[in-house]
Amino acid sequence: MIRITLKDGSVKEIEKAMSILDIANDISEGLARVATAAEVDGEIKDLRYIIDKDCSLNILTFESSLEGKKAYWHTTSHIMAQAVKRLFPNVKLAIGPAINEGFYYDFDVDKPFTDEDKEKIETEMKKIIKEDLEIKRFELPRKEAIKLMEEKKENYKVELINDLPEDSIISFYEQGDFIDLCAGPHLLSTGKVKSVKILSSSGAYWRGNEKNKMLQRIYAISFPKASLLEEHLAKLEDAKNRDHRKIGKDLRLFMTHPLVGAGLPLYLPNGATIRRILERYIQDKEIALGYSHVYTPSLATTNLYKISGHWDHYKDDMFPIMQMDNEELVLRPMNCPHHMLVYKSQLHSYKDLPIKIGELAHDFRYENSGAVCGLERVRQMCQNDAHLFVRPDQIKEEVGNVLKLIFEVWKNDFGFDKFEFRLSLRDKNNKEKYIDNDEMWETAEAGLREILKELKIDFYEAEGEAAFYGPKIDIQIKTALGHDVTIPTCQLDFALPERFDLTYVGKDGKEHRPVVIHRAILGSSDRFISFLLEETKGNLPTWLSPVQVKILPIADSCIEYANIVKEELQKEMIRVEIDERQEKIGYKIREAQLQKIPYMLIIGEKEMQDKTVGVRSRKDGDIGAQKLEDFILKIKKEIENYDK
Repeated sequence: MIRITLKDGSVKEIEKAMSILDIANDISEGLARVATAAEVDGEIKDLRYIIDKDCSLNILTFESSLEGKKAYWHTTSHIMAQAVKRLFPNVKLAIGPAINEGFYYDFDVDKPFTDEDKEKIETEMKKIIKEDLEIKRFELPRKEAIKLMEEKKENYKVELINDLPEDSIISFYEQGDFIDLCAGPHLLSTGKVKSVKILSSSGAYWRGNEKNKMLQRIYAISFPKASLLEEHLAKLEDAKNRDHRKIGKDLRLFMTHPLVGAGLPLYLPNGATIRRILERYIQDKEIALGYSHVYTPSLATTNLYKISGHWDHYKDDMFPIMQMDNEELVLRPMNCPHHMLVYKSQLHSYKDLPIKIGELAHDFRYENSGAVCGLERVRQMCQNDAHLFVRPDQIKEEVGNVLKLIFEVWKNDFGFDKFEFRLSLRDKNNKEKYIDNDEMWETAEAGLREILKELKIDFYEAEGEAAFYGPKIDIQIKTALGHDVTIPTCQLDFALPERFDLTYVGKDGKEHRPVVIHRAILGSSDRFISFLLEETKGNLPTWLSPVQVKILPIADSCIEYANIVKEELQKEMIRVEIDERQEKIGYKIREAQLQKIPYMLIIGEKEMQDKTVGVRSRKDGDIGAQKLEDFILKIKKEIENYDK
């Protein structure tokens, strides 16, 4: 008997070797109908795979897992390649993997695919699906595999085979007259795919190397139900409308220019206002909690980073050395070494601690030009950074205070509550990435774990996610688009105090070593703004909107009163503009709505006579006439309370 342990822990026994598909049928015809692949002892296998010994088995479906989806999408990538070969026989095939949201295939073509070409390809794919071609798997020895691909003039496939290890199993999948080199897994026939859509195309270098030929990549997606495709397309449209780069352009928040360089955005007046208000907001929070703020240079000698350890562990992410007289200078990737020196600049008693040093610091990362993206990924960033120098007996309380501040900012003031806590540990199997001190790592990791448990915070652990100098608590935020991002973080560091020989005088009159807590609440201003724009679709809360009120006079005769209203609002530090254009009021209202202005004040003859303003809210629509002083009280309260 062959014993098979299923996902739920139950054991199924079979008398002889069977395919995964037959086993699925034996369990349930419904399961076999929707199965796409399986996990056998942790390895992804085709439904055709024969089970001939005891194992664990998890049968995958499109709905149950990403790997189940990928088998479905990988099959559809072959359908796309077959459609392209039918329509354009001279095209050469490169690779066509499944990715996290769909699949792509790279083709070597004489000219880029047009929109008309893509429509034809999608139509042909649907024909192949209707043909319900059986998909067969077969294997060939290396020489025969190369010969087959050479006969088909598929030079990219020949290159891939030659790069495989000598003992590799070289497998192919065949559907009708189409054969492709592939490890699988795949569905049983093309008819299993129900709904397909080509999404876009772009250029892509063969194997991602810019020295190689530029290929044409087509992105697409498929689903077992048309309704799922419709939902996905709606999600993509929502993502397009949430893209902070589009919002930033529409609202004139920031821009980029090739003369400045990739990953170096220029903040326009509206964007600069958002950033200024955010930075004042977080500094005020920190000052109330006893932080002291400093300014430190964006340059330092390489020696500073050699002492800190950044040079050994972070050099590849730093900009190249600048030789100045007798010094080697670099743009800093982070400012913790500078803060170590600020602390060390004077003698400290145990009574002085904790010492909390904060800075809105400009840091620089050597990002590849292809990786930079709007404000989300930049080469120069402004970090909301701080370092807390604490006694060992203060660690628990001060880490707890950092976590409370994160809750206050993210949950209370901004209303974000979709986050998880991750304890980020070092990779014990790859210790060369980290500062070499096992005792320090074990102490720091155990300390953070204990703090999270005592505060009764649910968390999960992730090896390999620690900073090179110590473990950290990362707050994983779920964005509106379903992405997991890390922005707030709290890190425990026993290493840098040792490297910089930091001390304080204890009760016993002797020198002791402080511990450093690295923490970021907003992360970088740039990334936080990009996140905020995408979460709100640009509808920022009133306190953070670059223009809080737009005054809309109905006629030129109302402009004088509009200016009086403007002056009264400005006296109360409310950010206000007047639209004096000779346009219809409906047009002005639509323009203000497109600019995401929280409040519009309509001013006509009646408002002038009554000394009122017609209030229109972005959120609530037409509110009606109010006395100006009443409106000012309302909006000031909203701003002061950080109303969302």
